[in-house]
Amino acid sequence: MTMDIRLARIDSRLLHGQVATVWTKSVAPNRILVVSDVVAQDNLRKMLIVQAAPPGVKANVITVDKMIEIYQNTLFDTVKPLILTDTPQNMARLVAGGLDVSHVGVDIGSLAYSAGMVMVTNAIAVGHAEAAALYQLKAAGVAIFAQKVPTDKKVDLIPLLAKNGFETSPNLE
Repeated sequence: MTMDIRLARIDSRLLHGQVATVWTKSVAPNRILVVSDVVAQDNLRKMLIVQAAPPGVKANVITVDKMIEIYQNTLFDTVKPLILTDTPQNMARLVAGGLDVSHVGVDIGSLAYSAGMVMVTNAIAVGHAEAAALYQLKAAGVAIFAQKVPTDKKVDLIPLLAKNGFETSPNLE
């Protein structure tokens, strides 16, 4: 037995109002795990994320390696996490490390724009590294979709990547 992952989400904003209220109510996790090597090294951001957790649900900020380690440890089998990463690359590392999110897929809430990226939806910006990670997830059998809140229709992100000129090969880096 392993953890009962309730939601796997990529969102550059990590734990914010929509996640803390709407998503947590919808998927009923008993723990929110924010997985980011960068944020795990930033004590101020960690403190703010932990404080943003809704009542009754604890939040932790951990590294990618720590998430892979605890996922495979039977001591954590009762954890029903909502997993948040800030980048597709971190989510791809988790899946490559053994996390099975095929039953829930990967929801992309938002990815902030920076130079060299292309807006593929009004809230999701993708560059070549992000596209490569998303194709790696697809190749691992994981559905990739955009869904801001549970009542929104899931939008398959892979056709939007192709439409915006990103190759289908997982070797784009």
